[in-house]
Amino acid sequence: MVMQETPEGVVAGRPRAAVVRDALGVGVAVGLSGFAFGVTAAGAGIGVLQACVLSLLVFTGASQFALVGALAAGGNPFTAAAGAFFLGTRNAFYGLRLSQLLALPRAVRPFAAHWVIDETTAVALAQPDRRSARLGFTVTGLSLYVLWNLTTLLGALGAEAIGDTAAWGLDAAGPAVFLALLAPMLKTATERAVAGLALVLGLGFLPVLPAGVPVLIAALAAPAVLWMKGRRS
Repeated sequence: MVMQETPEGVVAGRPRAAVVRDALGVGVAVGLSGFAFGVTAAGAGIGVLQACVLSLLVFTGASQFALVGALAAGGNPFTAAAGAFFLGTRNAFYGLRLSQLLALPRAVRPFAAHWVIDETTAVALAQPDRRSARLGFTVTGLSLYVLWNLTTLLGALGAEAIGDTAAWGLDAAGPAVFLALLAPMLKTATERAVAGLALVLGLGFLPVLPAGVPVLIAALAAPAVLWMKGRRS
């Protein structure tokens, strides 16, 4: 297919079917991970309704896993919520970039903002033109939102049915899924250094600080690594 330059100065011409295929692939693959969140939430003592409300209203996996993980460890609810909040602030920076790329009507933006997460941002930014970016963002967001919430419900119900999730090893499902999603994103030496330092800080302070606080301290890994990188250059 011949690529053409549009009046807006962006490359256009990617087939819609290819965009939908890629978006659905991401949405389905990640959306099924909501099952792990439902199981983890139930293991932390969170009710089915509470788990479903979290997925409906929060809808950002890393923050949801961090919140229920801290609560499961006996952490203060406010500390747990603070850790989840700081993990979710990255979505605000995604929104700044996507607002320019998608240029959605004002009436749609509040609803679209709820779908601004890692996966929808990655699919949208991978597209060569605005129309494809909008399509990729919408299909990824819709498929992921529907599946994430459905599998959250199924996971929470299933965990309640089998009883003690720790006895089955299902309490490790959430962290395992989160690591599986994170690992492929660590492509540069800087990113791997941040992840390594965050791991050391989180595990190092885990035995001596209240649950939820080590997550906040681990967040300092990013500015620390960037500061050291700046001094070397």
